[in-house]
Amino acid sequence: MVTLDVRPQLLDALSALRDRVAAVRYPLPLAGAARARANRDELLAQLDDYLVPRLREPEAPLLAVVGGSTGAGKSTLVNSLVGRRVSEAGVLRPTTRNPVLVCHPEDHHWFSGMRVLPNLTRAWVPHQESGGEPFPPARDDERVLRIETAETLPPGLALLDAPDVDSLVAEGRVLAAELISAADIWIMVTTAARYADAVPWHMLRTAKEHKATLVTVLDRVPHQVVAEVSRQYGALLAKAGLGEVPRFTVPELPESAWGGGLLPATAVAPLRSWLIHQATDPGARHQMMARTAHGVLDSLSVRMPELASAAAAQYAAALRLTTAVDAAYDSEHARVRTRLQAGAVLAGDALKRWRSYPLDCTAGELLDALVESLCALLLCAVTAADERVDEVWRREPAATAPGLFGRDTTPDSAEHRIGTAVRRWRRVLVEYAEEEVTGLDRNVAAEAEVLAALVATVLLGGRRARSAGEGLAERVGAHRALRLRDRGGRLLTEYLDKALYTERERRLAPLDALDVHPEPQAELIAALSVLQKER
Repeated sequence: MVTLDVRPQLLDALSALRDRVAAVRYPLPLAGAARARANRDELLAQLDDYLVPRLREPEAPLLAVVGGSTGAGKSTLVNSLVGRRVSEAGVLRPTTRNPVLVCHPEDHHWFSGMRVLPNLTRAWVPHQESGGEPFPPARDDERVLRIETAETLPPGLALLDAPDVDSLVAEGRVLAAELISAADIWIMVTTAARYADAVPWHMLRTAKEHKATLVTVLDRVPHQVVAEVSRQYGALLAKAGLGEVPRFTVPELPESAWGGGLLPATAVAPLRSWLIHQATDPGARHQMMARTAHGVLDSLSVRMPELASAAAAQYAAALRLTTAVDAAYDSEHARVRTRLQAGAVLAGDALKRWRSYPLDCTAGELLDALVESLCALLLCAVTAADERVDEVWRREPAATAPGLFGRDTTPDSAEHRIGTAVRRWRRVLVEYAEEEVTGLDRNVAAEAEVLAALVATVLLGGRRARSAGEGLAERVGAHRALRLRDRGGRLLTEYLDKALYTERERRLAPLDALDVHPEPQAELIAALSVLQKER
């Protein structure tokens, strides 16, 4: 007999693995990202809603989730198994907007808390007699689990009526899958008219892969074709490798025509007896729980590497995007340094101001012109870098993530940020000049700006600015002139590097905000390795 391992070491390893699964993200729109997110959510639901609580409390009641296609008669089946109306049934679809769980009164405490399905708000449903008032409607924005008790169910067994697996409402489909993940037993209900539909078969195959405990119910089968439909359905199950799955047939009866009544006890007696046996026979109960739990544990050897592989693809894509930004900005940074050495800033209006200095141009006006020209050079570099990034990113599917593309239209634009940085460099350069003038004991207010203008011209003007260096040495001496040029040059390099680094980081900020790192791949595999060792 398969045993259920509930050692603390295994539970600790499973909890650590669960945390790694919950932490992994797939924000970049790669080809397999949507599937990876769905697989992560499904696995997380199985761990949170079934495996961890089941291993921690193996004595808790069995939970049989009744699922299936729209109009399959799930609610009528649940009501008939219980013997009274506990779940709303009817002709309008989808009927089961909120799941209904029914258990024996002694088992109510197992489900009123958050042991399983912690993401659903509990709502107590008072006893409803036939013909009574309808169930109070839930708010549209609530995910509610309605809880009923019925003494007609034995202690140790709970039934859960789930939304349609093929619901037109996306939230319903997601919730149905989440509820199935919480099941000790999944009862898949279909009809004689819809037993070949694709959606339930996809879920059956997935359940088979995970070795879940399955039961199928072929509902509303006309008497005259019971044998033929049952044979064809059995053949489909066998072909899918599900031939050993317990199968029950419920005939089409007047009571089930509109989903308003209860089926005769004889119509559901075989299924009811099977469920009661699973819940009350210790051997059958343990074997069933162990099979389902081990099915989930065994599936981790495939599912965890798939999640890790998808995480690695995310990081590889993020790295390509980052590399494109780094390459573009590094290239433009090098081009800026080359152009500075060539004196490209001393051009246009700045060159005109320098040629008219000091007769028709003040030191302040010369500094203004140099600052404006330097800002234009840096802004052109940033624009060129962004255009190169855009060119590369357009070929990357990952770059279509929201917020990665798009121009900077905020008030704190690149032009504003670069202008602020360059003007700050100018102010500090004037402060350096003031220190030198103070040492010479001259007129600080008059000479500092002149010295700063000459230093800026020397640093930004290339060969055209040779006379500026000579003029600077005449005013403060060769030693002080060299020191001022060195300090101003280091300051210029610092501010230019900072300005371009700021723009690089601005371009990478939306990508960084997605928090794509290399660690999840290794962490998922490591967590699986620890769990396998404990098993």
